[in-house]
Amino acid sequence: MTRRISIFGATGSVGTSTLDLVNRQADTYSVLALTANSDVAALAAAARTARAELAVIADEALYPSLKDALAGSGIEAAAGHAALVDAARAGADWTMAAIVGCAGLAPTMAALEAGGAVALANKESLVSAGALMMECAASSGATLLPVDSEHNAIFQCLAGSRIQDVSRIILTASGGPFRTRSRQEMLGITPAQAVAHPNWSMGAKISVDSATMMNKGLELIEAAHLFPVGLDRIEILIHPQSVIHSMVEYRDRSTLAQLGSPDMRIPIAHALAWPERIATPCEPLDLARIGRLDFEAPDAERFPALRLTRAAANQGGAAPAILNAANEVAVAAFLAGRIGFLDIAMIVEEVLTRYTAPMPGRIEDVLLADATARATARQVMESLAA
Repeated sequence: MTRRISIFGATGSVGTSTLDLVNRQADTYSVLALTANSDVAALAAAARTARAELAVIADEALYPSLKDALAGSGIEAAAGHAALVDAARAGADWTMAAIVGCAGLAPTMAALEAGGAVALANKESLVSAGALMMECAASSGATLLPVDSEHNAIFQCLAGSRIQDVSRIILTASGGPFRTRSRQEMLGITPAQAVAHPNWSMGAKISVDSATMMNKGLELIEAAHLFPVGLDRIEILIHPQSVIHSMVEYRDRSTLAQLGSPDMRIPIAHALAWPERIATPCEPLDLARIGRLDFEAPDAERFPALRLTRAAANQGGAAPAILNAANEVAVAAFLAGRIGFLDIAMIVEEVLTRYTAPMPGRIEDVLLADATARATARQVMESLAA
């Protein structure tokens, strides 16, 4: 039987990688819905190639353009936030949640409520509303499959084992493009330099997060929800080659590691075919050519995002949502050339100092904390510019 799948964020890096795999397995998968934020041309082209039933553009003003681009294809066009949520509830067997940022929270929650399998590539949703999302998945019977290479690696290393037998989870990090630079050397970093990741091909936002190491901090919070061993047993280790994607140490001191080429199609394929496996066109791992694997401890002084994320995770409640929202605003400002690279973490820390919110009891509480944190971040940036 074919599996009906939907891809939210179909024109982004993860979305296009997912489509590449799906289009190679056309007899196995049929595409229910594809969504994008504003790239009408790419969304329409992807929908036609994949023979999707539905294409949704988040920007309502672009509905006429999408409808025209799909004319004669038989593919239904829709637009707006409500249409995204409706598409998530449309009954896909497997949903890729790859909308960048907290904007993906509502569709991801809707997909979880609908049951089925949800492949999570949108870490910001789990960071902001992890407890609510895990409760939702447990209530609906949905299967939450991690797609981030690190969390997918942990998921694979845990296969057939009990979480209570885990001694440590070790998240590996490449260290980003500025791993060896001093704080002084990072003062003049440009957006072009920050998005040039040495190993991975990713979108601009996640590339900047990797450069500040905020991405690894967000993954720490994500791992705490997905693999409940306790924050004190989740560690971060710098591994510049990005060959070992994460490790799990058990109480007998056996350590399992998942290795692979730095290609997101590998973890995506694992989630797509789970509990089975499919072939990918990815480059085989050649350890003889690589020659060496290096490791080092992370430096929270040069990369304060690591300290901020662990503190927010320990505080819990709305703190991770506030941290994530402030970071999204700061990264967008950096990419637009309005603030410096080192200002990103400083702005996040200032927002966490200025604003606290009660424990979220529902998604609306998370979204309120998110909106208030964004407004606070903008105020902090205005004071910087004054």
